[in-house]
Amino acid sequence: MSGKYGSLTNILITAIGEATGFYQWPLPYTNGWRIKQLNSIKRKNCYDAVWRMQQRGLVKIINKGGKKFLALTSEGELEKLFIKARIPHQVEWDGKWRIIIFDIPEGASKKRDQLRWLLKKNDFVKLQASVYINPYPINREAITYLQQIGLMAYVRIFRVDEVDNDTELRKKFSLPKINKLH
Repeated sequence: MSGKYGSLTNILITAIGEATGFYQWPLPYTNGWRIKQLNSIKRKNCYDAVWRMQQRGLVKIINKGGKKFLALTSEGELEKLFIKARIPHQVEWDGKWRIIIFDIPEGASKKRDQLRWLLKKNDFVKLQASVYINPYPINREAITYLQQIGLMAYVRIFRVDEVDNDTELRKKFSLPKINKLH
C-alpha cells in the first residue's frame, strides 16, 4: 500500500527507528494514531504490514515492562538506512556530475543487486556496466548503508566537472546547458 507519504512499511520502519528503536504494539488508538501519516489508514492494514515486516525479518515484537513493543532488527535498521538513502535533490544544480563505479565479486550478486536498486531509487542513470551517473550528490545515509552492507570497499564515487556528449543526460535530468569557455 502506497500513498501520499510512501509505503506503509516505509512509514512504520521510519517511525519505529525515530522512536529510538521501540514502538508500542498494538498501535495505540488514543486521539488518533501516534504517527500522523497513519491517521487515514485502516488498523487492519497496519497489522498486515507489521506481519509482513516480521516475515521479512525487519521487526520483532518484544515485551518490556508488561507492554509489547515493535523493535527493528538489524535487517530493519538496514532497511531504515535504505529508506533514508533517497537523495534530496538540490534546488539548483552545481554543474558537477556524480559518477559511481563498482566492481563487486561474482559471489556477492545479492549485494550488487542491492547497490543497483539503491542507485536506481536515487535516479542514477547507467552509463555502462557498473558505471552510473547523477548530477546530484549521494547523501550520507546512502554511504552509511553501503558501509553497513559491506560494499564501500568495492565502490568509488567521483565528482567531475565535465562529461563529454552530455546532451541526453542533461535532457534526462532537465538540466540547463552550460556554456563553458576554454
